[in-house]
Amino acid sequence: MNNKIESKKLADQANHWTIEAKTKFIELKFNELWAYRDLLWLLVRRDFVSFYKQTLLGPLWFFIQPLFTTLIFTFIFGNLAEISTDGLPKPLFYLAGITAWNYFADCLTKTSTVFKDNASIFGKVYFPRLIMPLSIILSNLVRFGIQLLLFMMLMAYYYFTGSHLQITWGILLFPFIIALMALLGLGSGMIISAMTAKYRDLAFLVTFGVQLLMYATTVIYPLSTALKNYPSYSWLIAYNPMTPIIETFRYGFLGEGTFSWSSLSYATGITLVLFTLGIIIFNKVERNFIDTV
Repeated sequence: MNNKIESKKLADQANHWTIEAKTKFIELKFNELWAYRDLLWLLVRRDFVSFYKQTLLGPLWFFIQPLFTTLIFTFIFGNLAEISTDGLPKPLFYLAGITAWNYFADCLTKTSTVFKDNASIFGKVYFPRLIMPLSIILSNLVRFGIQLLLFMMLMAYYYFTGSHLQITWGILLFPFIIALMALLGLGSGMIISAMTAKYRDLAFLVTFGVQLLMYATTVIYPLSTALKNYPSYSWLIAYNPMTPIIETFRYGFLGEGTFSWSSLSYATGITLVLFTLGIIIFNKVERNFIDTV
C-alpha cells in the first residue's frame, strides 16, 4: 500500500511543471532578438506605413512638419526676438536643431507608452518584448533620414548661394551622435513606460514635458548665447544631455557650435546610465505588467 502511494507521489511530481519568469536585471537577449528579426522589420514597416496611410500627402508630411516648424521659428525667434544664430542662416540653424530634436523626442514619447499601446499583443503571444521599443527606434530612424535629407538640401542651397558654411571633422562623429540620441530616447522612454503602464495619465505629462524640455535645449538658440546672456540659468541648458549632442551636430555640418570633448563625454555617460536603468526596469516590469495594465 505504501509503495502505491509513493509511486503516485513520484508520478505527480513528474507531471508537475512550474512556469516562472527568469529574467536577469541587465539582459538584452541578443539571441532572441536575432531569432525574431523578421518580426522587428515587420513592425518597422508597419509603423512607417501606418504613419501616412489614408492621408492626402502621404510621406510628404515628413518634409512638411520640420519645414513649417523651421519657418515659424525663423519668424518668431529669428526675426521678431532677434536671437543670435552664431552667424548661420536662420532657417538652416533652426532646421539643424529641429532635425536632431525630433528624432530624440519621437523615440522618447513613443517608447514611453510601449506597454500601454501593445498590451493586447503582449497578453496573447510571446516574443522578446524589447522588439517593440527597438522597432520604434528604427522606424523613427527612417523619418530622421528623410528629414536629414531636407536639411542637406537646404544646406546645399545656402552653400551655392554664397553663405559661409564649413563642414568640419566633427561630421565623423555623426554615427556616434545618432547612437546617443537613439539610446538616450530608448533608455528614458523605457523608464517612463514602466510608470505609464500603471499610471496612464503620465503619458500626457510626458508629451507636455518633452515640449517644454525643447526650450531648455539649444534648438532655438546657440549655447554661446545662453552662456553670455543668461549666466545664472545657463547651467540648466549646459547639463541637458541633448545640448552637447545638438551642438556637435551643428559643429560637424555647419562649422558653428560650442563643441567640447568633456561635454560630449558627459552626454555619453548620462546616456549609458539611463539606458542601463531602462533595461533593468524594462526587464523587471515586463514580467508582471500585464496584471496592472
